[in-house]
Amino acid sequence: MTTTTHPQRWPDASPEEQRAALLGRVDEELHGLLSKEFRCRRTAQPRATTLIEGIAELVRASDERVRPVICLTAFLAAAGDGTDAVGEERVNAAVTACAALELHDTWLLVRSDVRDNAPMRRGVPTLHISHAAQHERSGWRGESRRFGEGTAVLAGDLALSYADRLARRLPEPAWRWWDELRTERTLGAQSDAASATEYLDDGWPGRCATGCTSGCAAGWYGVRHALRIGVTLAGRDGELAAPFDEYARAVHAAWRLRGFLEGGQGYDADALFLRDVGFLGNGREPAEQTIAELVDRALEAVDAAPLAPGWRAELGRLALRVSGCEW
Repeated sequence: MTTTTHPQRWPDASPEEQRAALLGRVDEELHGLLSKEFRCRRTAQPRATTLIEGIAELVRASDERVRPVICLTAFLAAAGDGTDAVGEERVNAAVTACAALELHDTWLLVRSDVRDNAPMRRGVPTLHISHAAQHERSGWRGESRRFGEGTAVLAGDLALSYADRLARRLPEPAWRWWDELRTERTLGAQSDAASATEYLDDGWPGRCATGCTSGCAAGWYGVRHALRIGVTLAGRDGELAAPFDEYARAVHAAWRLRGFLEGGQGYDADALFLRDVGFLGNGREPAEQTIAELVDRALEAVDAAPLAPGWRAELGRLALRVSGCEW
């Protein structure tokens, strides 16, 4: 699907409204791609459409679009005077990048769900569970669990293939960030799984607070690279690289600490035990203070950057949202 018929004219729109308009275009891009694939495959390869339907269901069920929100916020903040200042070609590229990021997230979630044997994702049964149930109901030969897991993995691989198809349309500088993100998240997922298997996983995000680097299994690149793709597409990666990297480090650390406190998905019983021991009673208050300080650090990073005041404020709201302080 080509997004070339949406000229942007937002003289009075707020930053949130500008981003929402582009998020709508991201949804159009995703819907167009998956609908076209389904129509093309349903006659020649009817059994294969179950993979496309699974991807589409997960994409529809996402009500956050975290990586696209991060990328679009960076893109629009760097654009400064609105998308007219950067041109429709760059806007189209930003929409395409965000659709690719959402499909990349879908691939990673499917893989994680299979590895963790998670029963639900985004309010619906995970793909490996639903396909295993279909196998059992139908009385097909073989083992239902293995069929479900194998089918889910293929759906995840297909989502990644679609993401790469979109990313190939990006300008070379943005594509390099995409390629590095894809590599880092794959290696990080393996490091995370291996640490858990070897009883070396540690829910305490102390290293995140002191500064993440490439190879971080906790995935700060999931924040950093989405930001840098957006800034690069706006044509300002050189002058905004340092402040946005510092912003990404602080936001990621706050997000990780929030996850540790809340004990969300991905934190096993040992991590929950550490959390309960470390933050009983008054112990939680210092942790909340640390999150607030990290958010302040993120705001300081963008305060010094050459950005419009409205977009500095929007980056602050994004930091609060990602860190779980407010929406």
